[in-house]
Order: sequence, then structure tokens, then C-alpha cells
Amino acid sequence: MLQLASILHSQGFSVTVIHTHFNSPAKSRHPHFTFLPISDGLSPAEASTEDVVSLLTLLNSNCAAPFRDALGGLLADGPIACLITDTGWHFSQSVADGFGIPRIVLRTTSVSSFLAFAALPMLREKGYLLKQESPVPELAPLQVKDLPSFTTNDSDNLYNSLSNTVQQSKASSGLIWNTFSELEKFALIQLREQFPIPNFPIGPFHKSFPASSSSLLTEDMSSISWLNTQKPKSVLYVSFGSIADMGGNKFLEMAWGLANSMQPFLWVVRPGMIRGSEWLEALPGGFMEKVGNNGCIVKWAPQQEVLAHFAVGGFWTHNGWNSTLESICEGVPMICSPCFGDQLVNAKYVSDVWGIGLRFDKGVERGEVERGIRRVMLEREGEEMRERILCLKEKADACLKEGGSSYQYLEQLINHILSFQ
Repeated sequence: MLQLASILHSQGFSVTVIHTHFNSPAKSRHPHFTFLPISDGLSPAEASTEDVVSLLTLLNSNCAAPFRDALGGLLADGPIACLITDTGWHFSQSVADGFGIPRIVLRTTSVSSFLAFAALPMLREKGYLLKQESPVPELAPLQVKDLPSFTTNDSDNLYNSLSNTVQQSKASSGLIWNTFSELEKFALIQLREQFPIPNFPIGPFHKSFPASSSSLLTEDMSSISWLNTQKPKSVLYVSFGSIADMGGNKFLEMAWGLANSMQPFLWVVRPGMIRGSEWLEALPGGFMEKVGNNGCIVKWAPQQEVLAHFAVGGFWTHNGWNSTLESICEGVPMICSPCFGDQLVNAKYVSDVWGIGLRFDKGVERGEVERGIRRVMLEREGEEMRERILCLKEKADACLKEGGSSYQYLEQLINHILSFQ
């Protein structure tokens, strides 16, 4: 959202960001924005829950009144061209309608995964979700096992939330996407059929503002110094994002797979990422001695800079959309270990549709990890992946230049917003 705000600000728009105290943005990084905090009404227990569906439902309920008050206060100071909110904030459509303000929706996942999210209630009614290996003709080439998934204690709440998100997105004045037409051509055709409102694929956002980082974690720049000592395309970068966690056994299998591959690696291990451990206590005895300078472990890394580094030749990722898109934009083939949500759809497209990575389908086992790393980093199969992803990188670069698809869609978005005034 802040990357989009920066894009719009660069086009001459004044930006005010209404935000909750939960996951509050780093205001000092964006001095050109006005920030307006509102109460989220979350208790410490609610704010720390692992049930994302319950958390989102609570926020939609708790934030409606404070959001309405904040927006009303802004309107008292002058007119507002439009409201842009995340699809998950479906309550904001009724608030916008109440004030007579157009609402445009930002969706931060891929178009393909959003179509899968939107179809889940229908697929549930048809009984698809009980058969993991079954194909889903409505969402080809996905199988049931590739559909978005969440761990929640209330499945009815999940499907109600999905239905609200879809309905209120259709009621909006348009959808903004952090993707580009050349990457998701057929998904965008389907999208326009199901959501016959203006759609604006103007990504990749981060290429418009390369210096901006959306991370809330402190980046360890020593990782760049270590990369500077490595050979071109030799390093496997390993990071599972800012949310995913894992058990100790999976961590051990990852560790030994990395070590046994004999391939240099940069591994991001967040504090608390391994359940039951503070940081690296779960590493097996003798691991660091075996690896030596062939590996570098940090708590967090400047991912965009890492992926653009000459030494990085592969990315073992959870396939969050930002990570997937950043890897495509730097021409780095992927090893996919999706955890939940849209990551499963993204991994399917990376491995089976775009052909720019491989996926660990049978869990994480050290022998498979070693073989997978070698396939991507050393074998002809990996070279073919790199050739394909470099073609996508060229398209990502071209789409943002004058006359490119995202450039033109951004012009259309600007004109769309100006038409509201």
C-alpha cells in the first residue's frame, strides 16, 4: 500500500494514510505522507493470534466506527478525490458509500490467486475441497491441493469473509494490481469477465521505487558484504518471509540439505521462526563447522538488493507474491516451499505454468533439498529456468517504460481518479 502511495504521490497526489496501531507503518520513512492512526480495539491476545481469518474479521468489525470518524474529520478539512483500501477491508465500502466517496481497491496478491480465493465458496458447495489431487476445471491448471488455504477455527467465518471481500470489491470503483499484463494475461481476461469494473495492473510496484522497502524488520547489511565475496550466480538465497514459522524437524532437514548441497547459501532465519527456539539453537551440532564460509545466516536481509546481486543464482522461497515478483524482476529462478494462503497458487504458477522454478511437493527432506538445489543451481534444468525467467524480467522492465502496459494502466488510473473530482 505504501509503495502504491509513493507512486501516486509522484504523480502529484496528496496522500493521507489512515492506519491501525496494529502493524503501524514506519512514518519516518515516508515524510511526504500524512499519517492518521485509529484504534483497532485489539487486546494483546487478539493481536498475537495465529488465526488470520479471525484477526481480519475482528479488524473489520472494530475499525468501522473509528475509520468513519477519521474519514469524516478529513472531509471537514476539504474534499477527498477517492479512498483506496485493501480488499480485506471490506467494511470500508459502506463507509465510502455513506460519504459519497469513490472507493478503489488494492489487491496485493496475484490475479490468479485472487480468482482462486473468489471461487472457494463455490468450490466448497460443489464438494471439490475434499479431493486434494482433483483438478479444478474452473481454475485450470490448479488442483485442489494448490488452492489458497488458511488455518482457522471457524471455517464458516472464512467463507463469509471471502464472500464479503468479493461482493465489496465488485461494488468498488476499480481494482489496482501489483502485477503486469504480460505475466498474467489469461488471468486478467478471466478477471474482467468476473469483475466488470476498471482494472489497473500497474506493477511491479517496487521497480517504480527501488529504494523503498515495505519491510517492518531491520535489515542486516552484512549479508551484502558476504555476497560480495562469492562467485557470480553461485549463491542460493533462502527466505520464507516475515510471517511463516516451522517446526524443528523441518529446520533440521533444511539445514542438512543446504550443507550437503555444497552450494553457497545466504539463509534468513528470523528470531522466533523456529517454534520453541529463540534463534539458531535448533541448528544441528557441527553444522556451522561443516558449512564454514560457504554459508551466511542473518536475521533479516535487504531482499531486493540481495536478489539483484550478481552472486545470487537461486531463491528458495515461501512464494509470497512480493517475493515471487521480486525474483521474477531480477531473473532469479526459484525453489518453492509454499506455506499457506496465496503462496500455493503462486508456487503452482512458478513451477508448472511459467517454468521458472521447482516445487517441493512431498515436504522437506534433506536428500530432496540437496537434489533440488543442485537441479536449480548446477544442472541444465536450472539453466532453462533461468532463460525463461530472464525473458519475464525483460518484460517486467519494459512494461514500466513509456508506452509499456503498466505505464499506460497507470495513466488510466490517474485519469480515473481525476474524473471523480
